[in-house]
Amino acid sequence: MSTSANGSGNGALSASRPTEVSQLDRVVIRFAGDSGDGMQLTGDRFTSEAAAFGNDLSTMPNFPAEIRAPQGTIPGVSSFQVHFADYDILTPGDRPDVLVAMNPAALKANVADVPRSGTIIVNTDEFTKRNIAKVGYDADPLEDDSLSAFEVHRVAMSTLTRGALEETGLSKKDAERAKNMFALGLLSWMYHRPTEGTERFLREKFAKKPDIAEANVLAFRAGWNYGETTESFATTFEVAPAKLAPGTYRQITGNAALAYGIVAAGQQSGLPILLGTYPITPASDVLHELSKHKNFDIMTFQAEDEIAGIGAALGASYGGALGVTSTSGPGVALKSETIGLGVMTELPLVVIDVQRGGPSTGLPTKTEQADLLQAMFGRNGESPVPIVAPATPGDCFDIALEATRIALTYRTPVLLLSDGAIANGSEPWLVPDASSLPDLRTQFASEPNATDGSDEFWPYVRDPETLARAWAIPGTAGLQHRIGGLEKQDGTGNISYDPDNHDKMVRLRQAKIDGVDVPDIEVDDPSGGQARVLALGWGSTYGPIGAACRRVRKAGMPIAQAHLRYLNPMPKNLGDVLASYDTVVVPEMNLGQLAMLLRAKFLIDIHSYTKVAGLPFKAEELQGVFTDTITGASNRTKEVAK
Repeated sequence: MSTSANGSGNGALSASRPTEVSQLDRVVIRFAGDSGDGMQLTGDRFTSEAAAFGNDLSTMPNFPAEIRAPQGTIPGVSSFQVHFADYDILTPGDRPDVLVAMNPAALKANVADVPRSGTIIVNTDEFTKRNIAKVGYDADPLEDDSLSAFEVHRVAMSTLTRGALEETGLSKKDAERAKNMFALGLLSWMYHRPTEGTERFLREKFAKKPDIAEANVLAFRAGWNYGETTESFATTFEVAPAKLAPGTYRQITGNAALAYGIVAAGQQSGLPILLGTYPITPASDVLHELSKHKNFDIMTFQAEDEIAGIGAALGASYGGALGVTSTSGPGVALKSETIGLGVMTELPLVVIDVQRGGPSTGLPTKTEQADLLQAMFGRNGESPVPIVAPATPGDCFDIALEATRIALTYRTPVLLLSDGAIANGSEPWLVPDASSLPDLRTQFASEPNATDGSDEFWPYVRDPETLARAWAIPGTAGLQHRIGGLEKQDGTGNISYDPDNHDKMVRLRQAKIDGVDVPDIEVDDPSGGQARVLALGWGSTYGPIGAACRRVRKAGMPIAQAHLRYLNPMPKNLGDVLASYDTVVVPEMNLGQLAMLLRAKFLIDIHSYTKVAGLPFKAEELQGVFTDTITGASNRTKEVAK
C-alpha cells in the first residue's frame, strides 16, 4: 500500500505524477528548526545523497552551544546549509534558495537571508499563538503579507508524520520526532535525490531499535509521497552531477580529514601514535574518529584536563612515538607551558587547534580565526613553533601530513590551525592513492655522537641541514641523557645558565624554525599579470575569497588570489609576491592578525578587512570589498599617470 497524500500508510514510494522538471546548475538549501528537531542529521543525510549522486557540494552546520537551548526560541535555532552544484564550488553559499523552517523561531532567525522569490517551506503545525508570540511576532507571518516576496509552501509536517505512523503504535510525541525525516523526504523528492542510501542509513543507525528505524523510514517515505501527490508543488528540480577529476570520492568533514591524516601520518612514519586530549568543541570529533582506528597502532587517551592531555602526548614523543593533541583556543592557553617544554626539549609534537569564537569560553559552536597571534607568541620566552593551516575540509588530510613531516624532520611542536567552519563543513574528497603519500620515516639515534671524541651521547648535536637534534629512545644502551625544561648546553644537553650559551640556543631554535622547508606561495591570476590587486587569505577564508574573485573577474575586473597554508615560517617568495601588487587585501575573521604580521615582516601596507561575527564571510560581501578596492586602485593609477 502506498502512502497517501495525507502521509498515512506504510508502503513504498508512490508512483510519480506529472510535474514540470527545471534544470538548475546549483542550489542552496537551509534546514532550520529547534535544536531538538534533528536539523543536523537531516542536512547531513541530504548532503550524503548529493555526494552519492555526484554533485560538488559544501556545507555549513550552525547550532547553539547549549545541549538543549530553550525550545522554540531564536537562541535555540539549529540550522544546516548545503550548497550543491554541477560544477566546482567553493562555499556553502551566501543565501539559501530554499529555507525549510520547522517553527516560527527558525523562520524569524533565517528569513532575512532568503532572497526575494526564494522558496520557504514551513511546518504550519508549530505556528501556534504561543510559539508565534514567543519569538516576538505581532501576528502570524503565514497569515499577513510579510512573506509576500517569497514562494511559501505551508505543510502540516507534524500532523502528516503522525498520520503516517499511526499504525506503528508509537506515541504522539515519539511519532512527531520523525518529522525531520518527513522534511527530508519532501526535499529529496523535490530535487530528485536518491533514497536507498537514506533508508539503509536509518535502519543501520537504529538497528537496536527496529521500530524506531521503520518509523523514520515511513516518515521519510511519507514526505516523498506528499510531494508526489499534493498539488502544492508543481515543479521539481534537477542538478546534474559535477564534472570532477576521475577517482574515488567520499564526503568528508574537516575533523574527519584531520583524523585520517593523522592515521596516514602514523603509517607513513612507521611510528605508533598517541592522541592525548580533552574533549572541547569544535575539536572533539578528532578524538571520536581516531578512537575508531586502534588497528593502525593508534592510542587515544581522554585525559582529565587539557594539561594532562598534552603532557601525555609529549611524553609519548619522548618515548619514540608521535605525540598529537587536539583542542580549541581555550585549550591552547592551558597547553602553552607544555608546548614551551616541547620547544626546549626539541621533541616532535602535533598540536591541533580548531579555532572558535573567543575570548574565554566565547562562542563554542561558532567559527573564528583569532588564535594566530596566540599560536605565534602565546608562550613565555623566545619559543618559536611552525604554524600550518588547512584551506578546506579535504585539505585537512594533507595539512596533517605536513604538520607531521615538519614535527619529525625538525624535532619541534607544530601548531595546526583549523577552524570551526572547516571542522564541521564538508565537501567531496578525492581519496588519495596510498602509494602517493609522502615518506615520513625518521631515524632514531643509535650510537654515541659526542663531538669531543668521547664515547658519550650528546642529545643536542644537530643535523647541519635541518638543525634538528638527535632523537634517542629512552632505554637505548649507551644513550643516556638528561631532559627537562631548564636551558640546555649546546651539544651535551647539560643544564646551563651561561648567558652566551643561552643566547646561542635561543638563536639556534629560532634558526631551526626559520629554516623549515615550505613551498613557495602560488598566485592565481587568469589575467596574466594585469591584476594590480591581490586578495590574500588563510584558513577557511579560502572559499569565500575564491568565490568573490570569480564574481569580480566575471564582472570584467582583474584580481589575483593567493592563500597561505604556511604561516610560520612564511613562504620565501611571499615578500616578492606582495611587493608586486599595488594593493593587497587580507580578509580575516579576527581584527587583522595576519595583516599585522605581514606589515611588520615585509614593511608594506595591507588593506585589512575584518569580521568577527562567528560566521564565515559571504562571497557577495567580499565581492563588494574587492570591487571597491580595484576601483580605488585604478583611480590612483590614473592620477599617477597624469
